[in-house]
Parts: sequence; structure tokens; C-alpha cells
Amino acid sequence: MNLDELRNIDLRRVGNLSLGAKASLLALTFAVIVAGGWWFMWSDQLDHIDQEKRQEQALRDTWRDKKRMAVNLDAWKKRLVDIQQAFGALLRQLPNKSEMDALLNDINQAGLGRSLQFELFKPAGQETLSDFYAELPVTLKVTGHYHELGAFASDLSHLPRIVLLQDMNIAVVSAPSPKDHTGKDALLQMEATARTYRYLDEAEIASQQRAAKERGKK
Repeated sequence: MNLDELRNIDLRRVGNLSLGAKASLLALTFAVIVAGGWWFMWSDQLDHIDQEKRQEQALRDTWRDKKRMAVNLDAWKKRLVDIQQAFGALLRQLPNKSEMDALLNDINQAGLGRSLQFELFKPAGQETLSDFYAELPVTLKVTGHYHELGAFASDLSHLPRIVLLQDMNIAVVSAPSPKDHTGKDALLQMEATARTYRYLDEAEIASQQRAAKERGKK
């Protein structure tokens, strides 16, 4: 059955068609029904099925992640405890506001204990506040010999509080004696910034949090 014959079919006399023509007409009708169903119903449903499959996969991935976390829950709890203990140990190395003067005195005494002469020792500007701690830079200028300066720097690193020496500059004040071939008897002057830290009290932390919220709103 060709296209011309298909065009000339009289639907009122379908029963008189040959078996081949009936089969062709049936196949064409079936194809039209399938195409219409695909266009008007099945394509949307298949898209919905694909979307549901993707959602199912995402849920499976989430479930696996949570299962993995649940299996390792005890290990995570122990790790959290270890972190909290380590953080507490570091926090204890920071003085509070009332202990800051004592820390500055400890730095001064460390220098005097090594027979150094202080030319300058004063806070360099305002404190810099962070989330839970404040940083105070202290400018110092001390004069002494090589071993004394080295011992002073070592003493600061062994203080129970955190003190960092930065921006060091060492200059020769007087040359060593002719008998000193190592140069270690020379009188030296060291300029540096000692950065000390303290933790904030509750009122200061609350103030920092309010300021952070205000910045987040802008």
C-alpha cells in the first residue's frame, strides 16, 4: 500500500479494504496514538521520573554521608574533646586584662635579669581586637652583649604567656676589644616589637559580636 492509496481511503468502507491495507492503516493509527501520547503525556512523565531518580540519588548520597558520620561518631566526639582541651591550654597562655601589666613586667624583668639596659619599652599604639583575643605590640630597645641578647630572646620564648619577638634590628654600639677575635664582646643594641596577647572578657566579646553583626548588615 503506497501513499496515494492511503490518501484515497474511504473511511466509510474500511471493511472492504484488503488485508494489507487494513494492516497499514492499523499501523498508522497506532503510530499516531503513540506519538500523541508521547507528546501530550509521556514526555512530561519521563522528565518527572528522571527528576525523581536524581532526587533519589541525592538522598542516597546524604544517607551514606550521615551513616559514615554516625559510624565515626565516637571518634568525632573524642576529637572534639581533644580540640577543646588544646584550645583551653592555648587560652591559658593568654592573660586577661588585669594580668596584662604583670606580663609586661615579666618582659622587663627578663631583660634586667640578663643585665640588659632598656633604652625604650612602651606599648606601640592601641590594642588590635580579634574574635576572642587582643594583640598589643610593645616597642623595645635594649643594649647588651651578644650572649645576653640571645638569652633574653630565649627567656621570652619560655614565658608561660605568649610573647613573640618580631621586626628585630641589631646594630653595633661599640666595637669588641682587640683581644676578642669572635666579636662577641661587642656592645649591641636591639630594636624589636614584642607582641603580646590577652583574651577578651565577656563584655568585650559581646561587643565584638555586635560589631560583626553590624558589619554583616551593611
